[in-house]
Amino acid sequence: MVQRFRRRQKLIRPGLQLRLSAKFLGLVVLMLSLQYTLLDSLLHRAASRMPADSGWSAEEASSIGIELLGWSALIFLPLTFLVGVVGSFRFAGPLYRFDQFLKAVIAGDRPNDIRLRAGDELQDLADLMNEATRSLRSEDIQSEVSVKGQDPPRRAAA
Repeated sequence: MVQRFRRRQKLIRPGLQLRLSAKFLGLVVLMLSLQYTLLDSLLHRAASRMPADSGWSAEEASSIGIELLGWSALIFLPLTFLVGVVGSFRFAGPLYRFDQFLKAVIAGDRPNDIRLRAGDELQDLADLMNEATRSLRSEDIQSEVSVKGQDPPRRAAA
């Protein structure tokens, strides 16, 4: 089976993809804050139930919570950003293709149908755009005949 062109550039629409990734990062920061708050609360409750001479204190509970927050942030923030960028390029690539296609149609060019890669999102929208612009992209025969003052040839109903 012949492999089609693979998209190498992951940041196709940097503004869109980075904003989407920033939203993922914000969600993870919120989750990490909640994780820290809950863990800190549970450790303080456990420390208050222990005997005073146990050697374990509420200050130690706070340092454990901060260490957990640091490790979690170090692992999950970059991972979430990477997932955001890689996950959004299957969406941003078709948007870029639609943008180029519509600019060509507006310029009066007759681009070929939009063909998206397997696995890309918005396949239905690509089909709809192809169908909606098909008559605009094939009007070359009708416009040339109309200019000469003749009636355009009739098309068979599709």
